[in-house]
Amino acid sequence: MNRVSVKIVNKSKNDLPEYQTVQSAGMDLRAHIEEEIILAPLERKLIGTGLYIELPGGFEAQIRPRSGLAFKHGISVLNTPGTIDADYRGEIKIILVNLSNEPFAIQPGERIAQMVIAAHMQADLEEVNMLTDSERSAGGFGSTGSN
Repeated sequence: MNRVSVKIVNKSKNDLPEYQTVQSAGMDLRAHIEEEIILAPLERKLIGTGLYIELPGGFEAQIRPRSGLAFKHGISVLNTPGTIDADYRGEIKIILVNLSNEPFAIQPGERIAQMVIAAHMQADLEEVNMLTDSERSAGGFGSTGSN
């Protein structure tokens, strides 16, 4: 299993994020709030985590919804996956949205999202007049099959 060292400052009352299993890709992030916050249907709010990270160059932190909150309560993360760049030093904040018809109460310390640390590359764009043809070519949504 590949590992990378990431510096973290924790200004919350919560424990540091951790992997729940040996094979987990994401670490759960918790709400750093003093009291319950109600998220009304179709409402979105920015929820702090109290966490600040320093990623090495060539890495990003991806912020994703927790599947249990999404399935059971319709709670998701907007701009999914959110990207935290290696040069960002501010607090990690989560844009939560309630896609259900019922209000949802976010509790202090509740697991609200997950963070995946991933390697990435930057591209050198080469402007050309034409692209090489492929089997798919310009076929878009649904062009590779009926399912």
